Amino acid sequence: MDFDWIGAAFDLSKLPPKDIEESFEDPFSIKLLPDGQLESAEARYYNLGKSLQGKPVFSVFWTDGKHYRVVFARLMTPAEHDFFERKKAEDL
Repeated sequence: MDFDWIGAAFDLSKLPPKDIEESFEDPFSIKLLPDGQLESAEARYYNLGKSLQGKPVFSVFWTDGKHYRVVFARLMTPAEHDFFERKKAEDL
């Protein structure tokens, strides 16, 4: 995966790019297209995944299929983390 971090519009000191990138590579990561959006170059997707250190990361991103641009990222809320863990348990 090729990530574009130039001019990120959020604070990368609170959640380093390495942790965010690792959350995309999590084998149990969940990528969602929000309701009401058509798949296009402008569509924003959600990613829920964990870094190698176990940090639960929620990201909003767009992709052209080759490059990824994270628009926003933060740690998951407890409800998001519960959803992630339930989906992960379903896949096991």
